[in-house]
Amino acid sequence: MVGSEDIPLKRLIKEAKASHADVRIGKKGVTEEVIKEIKRRLNEHKVVKVKIGIEVEDRREFARLIAEKANAKLIEIRGYTFILAKKND
Repeated sequence: MVGSEDIPLKRLIKEAKASHADVRIGKKGVTEEVIKEIKRRLNEHKVVKVKIGIEVEDRREFARLIAEKANAKLIEIRGYTFILAKKND
């Protein structure tokens, strides 16, 4: 089986768009555990799809905040779902 490090980023993003959310931000909001889980999945898979399950004032700003906290690149926002990719450091 091919690891995610061997698959091009564009393909990983396309697969993420077609799949269910990997991480859901629920009623507890953005906790340290949520950020750690996003970072872990980014390290493992390079791309993570996040679903916002709480009421937020500005979804775009919320997604940008999560990307910043997770040291990730914000790829796309659609409704209450957004996709993050691992930054090339």
